[in-house]
Amino acid sequence: MTSNEHKDPTGNFGDKLRAFLGFSHQHKNTGSLPGKTRFSIWYFVIAMFLFTYMQQYFFSEKVETIAYSQFKQHVVQGAVDKLTIGPDHIKGTLTTAPAQAFTTVRVNDPDLVKELDERQVDYSGRYDNKFLGSLLSWILPLAIFFLIWRFAIKRMGGAMGVMSFSKSKAKIFAESDTKVSFADVAGIDEAREELEEVVEFLKTPEKFQKLGGRIPKGVLLVGPPGTGKTLLARAVAGEAKVPFFSISGSEFVEMFVGVGAARVRDLFSQAAAQAPCIIFIDELDALGKARGMNVMGGHDEREQTLNQLLVEMDGFETNKGVIIMAATNRPEILDPALLRPGRLDRQVLVDRPDINGREAILKIHSRNVALGPDVDLRKIAGRTPGFVGADLANIINEAALLAARDDKETVAPADFDEAIDRVVAGLQKKSRVMNAREKEIVAFHESGHAIVAESVEHADPVHKISIIPRGIAALGYTQQQPTEDRYLLTRSELIDRMAVLLGGRVAEELVFNEVSTGAQNDLQRASDISRSMVTEYGMSDAIGLVSYERPLRSMFHPDNFSSGKNYSEAKAAQIDAEVTRLIDEAHQRVRKILAERRGILDDLAHLLSQQESVQGDELREMLSAAAPAIAA
Repeated sequence: MTSNEHKDPTGNFGDKLRAFLGFSHQHKNTGSLPGKTRFSIWYFVIAMFLFTYMQQYFFSEKVETIAYSQFKQHVVQGAVDKLTIGPDHIKGTLTTAPAQAFTTVRVNDPDLVKELDERQVDYSGRYDNKFLGSLLSWILPLAIFFLIWRFAIKRMGGAMGVMSFSKSKAKIFAESDTKVSFADVAGIDEAREELEEVVEFLKTPEKFQKLGGRIPKGVLLVGPPGTGKTLLARAVAGEAKVPFFSISGSEFVEMFVGVGAARVRDLFSQAAAQAPCIIFIDELDALGKARGMNVMGGHDEREQTLNQLLVEMDGFETNKGVIIMAATNRPEILDPALLRPGRLDRQVLVDRPDINGREAILKIHSRNVALGPDVDLRKIAGRTPGFVGADLANIINEAALLAARDDKETVAPADFDEAIDRVVAGLQKKSRVMNAREKEIVAFHESGHAIVAESVEHADPVHKISIIPRGIAALGYTQQQPTEDRYLLTRSELIDRMAVLLGGRVAEELVFNEVSTGAQNDLQRASDISRSMVTEYGMSDAIGLVSYERPLRSMFHPDNFSSGKNYSEAKAAQIDAEVTRLIDEAHQRVRKILAERRGILDDLAHLLSQQESVQGDELREMLSAAAPAIAA
C-alpha cells in the first residue's frame, strides 16, 4: 500500500547481580539442558538470623552479669555454687530460687580462695588459650567470607571468573523445548522446501550417505527484517527433533582479546557432544563482516573471532550430524570466505510474501483471535503489499487490542482498518488541533492526490483519503490499494506515480495561488523517481541506455574509496536538465487534470473537511457522475 502524506515542517552483569540479590534467574547451562534456579542468598541470610535468634533466646542458657561486690555478698551469704575461675572472668550459679547462672569480672582479690574454702564452695580454675581464640577470630570470619564469595560466584554463573568469559553464551533448546514446526511457518514456501532437505538429512542421514552425497555444511538465510528467518531455523530444529543452539553474532565478541575465539571453540565442542543438532547464528553480519574493513588498521578481535569460526567450520564433518545455520539481512558485507562451498554453501532467500503468503500468515496469527464473521483475511492481505510476517502479526495484535478496548466480543473489519492505518501512518493525533485555514489546505492537498490517482491509467486505486493527523508529522494521507503484487514497473507507470505525487502541490497552486511546505516529501519522492529513470533505468532518450549510478554497498567497500562520479560535469548538467524536464512535464499534466476536474476537487475537499475521512468508492462515484461533463 502506498501512502501520500502531508508533512508538518516542525547490561549483562547487572542482570546477574540482580539475580544474585534474589530475583528469579534463568540459569544458562552450557554443558547440558537448561534448568531454572530460583534459590536466593536472602533465604540463607534470613535463615541465619532466625537460627541466631532462636539460639540466643530459646536454646542458650540465661546468664546474668553482676558486679564483683554483689558476687562477694553472695559468697558471704553462701548463695553461690559451682564456680569457674578464669583469668578475666568468674562464672557460676546462684543457689537462690530460682537458680540463676551469672558471670562477673575478676579483680585482684588474694582472699577470694580462702573465703570460698571456708564456705565449702565448689570451684575450679580455667586456662584461656588466647592465641587459639585470636586465631579463630581471624580465620573463622575469613572462612565465612570465602564461602559467601564462592556461593556468589556460583550463583552469578561465574560472571566474575576469568575462565568463564571463554564459555559460549548460546541458548540450548532441547527437542521438547523447540515447539515450532513448519506448520507455524507460512508465506515462504520456497525457503521451507529448501530446508526440508536439511530436516530429512538429520532424520535419515544414511539415505544420503549410502550414495556418497554430502549435505550442505551450512545454510545462510537471507532476507529483510521480520520475514521469519529465525522462526524458520527453529522450525527446522522442531521438525528434525534435535537440540537447537541459538546465539547472536554480537555475543561472541567481548572487550577482552581472545574471548570470541574461545567462545567459538566452546560452542562447537558442545555441539559435537550433542550431535545431531543445529547451530543457529543470528545477525551473522555482526561477526562475519569482510576482513580488511577496519579503518583503524591492525588485526582486531572481531577478525580473530571470524578466523576461528572459519577454522571450526572447515574442521567440522557434516556426517557427524551438526548443521550450521545463520541469518542476516546484509549479505553484501559478509566475508567471501564464509560463503564459499564447504562453509555456508547454500543461501536461502526468505523474501517478502506475496498476497497468498500474506493470507496464510494472517490465518496463522489469527488462530487464537475471535474474528467477526465479516472479516475477510484475503482482503486484508490485498491491502498490505510489501508487509512481512512481523508486520502482519502486529496488525492482528493491534486489531485485537482495539476491539478489546471497545469491549467487543469479536474483532471487526473496522478494527483491522484502524490497525492498518496505525501501522502505515502512525497513531491518530487527536490532541493536534489545526486552524481552519490549515485544515482547508490539507483537504485540498489530499483531494489533489486522490483525484489524480483515479484519473491516470497506471496508478493504484484509492482506498481512503483522510485529513486526520497521524504519526510524527503526517497531517493527512491518501491510501492506494494495489490490485496485485508487482515486481516490475514500466516507464508509463513511473510517470503516473510522479503525477500522483505532484497532485497535492498542484491542487494548492490552483485553489490558493500559493504553496505550503506540506509537499516536501512528495517533491522528494517524485525527484527520486525522475532521477532514477534518467541515471539508473535508461528511460531517457536524451541520456541514452547508460547507467550512471553504482549499486549500494557497505560504507567500507573498496570501490567506495574511488571518485564519487563516473561521468563528466557536462554529463551531470545534462542529467540535471533531463530530470527537471520530466518533473516539469508531469507538473503540466497534473495541472491540466485538476483544472478539468476543479468542481470535483472543491466538492471532495469540502466533504473531507466535514467528515475528515472519505472512502475510495465515494470518490469514484463522484468522478463517474461528473464524467460526461468532463468529456464534453
